[in-house]
Amino acid sequence: MQTLSRLIALILAFSTAAHAELAKVAIFDLELVDTSLQGEVDGPRADEERRLRETGDQVRKALTESGRFAVIDIAPVRAAAQEHHLQSCGGCDVKYAQQLGADLAITGVVQKVSNLILNIKLYVREAHTGRLVTAMSADFRGNTDESWSRATSYLLRNRLLAPGYGAPQ
Repeated sequence: MQTLSRLIALILAFSTAAHAELAKVAIFDLELVDTSLQGEVDGPRADEERRLRETGDQVRKALTESGRFAVIDIAPVRAAAQEHHLQSCGGCDVKYAQQLGADLAITGVVQKVSNLILNIKLYVREAHTGRLVTAMSADFRGNTDESWSRATSYLLRNRLLAPGYGAPQ
């Protein structure tokens, strides 16, 4: 609950600043951590790579449509960011977000335990300090387009964009 209060305060600070600027957010492509036997044997799957892209796009679209954030195009740093695992690169996500002029950096990981058991995690950091503002996670069952989309929608609706979580409605 404390991280929720910090995120609310941060977004409200940005949204009530002079000229009512929206918080600028860099949403990086999600990464897959595949610890399944299938992943070890078969390697990366095209459908999962597509789902990672679509999940990132779903987050970008929802934050843009919320009217609470200005989503920044990550194209100038995308290739460099994809060379690293953003959860263990010592803050390179923050460095890239700063290069883009963002206030917040959002990264995410989908962990695949098996084709039945998956988890999505999203992390929000202050780009100026690198401080973790909040992290959120949802377990889901089934490795399908629908299950990935529903888990992402759940996090958006009940955590990141929940009423009272950000700028006034």
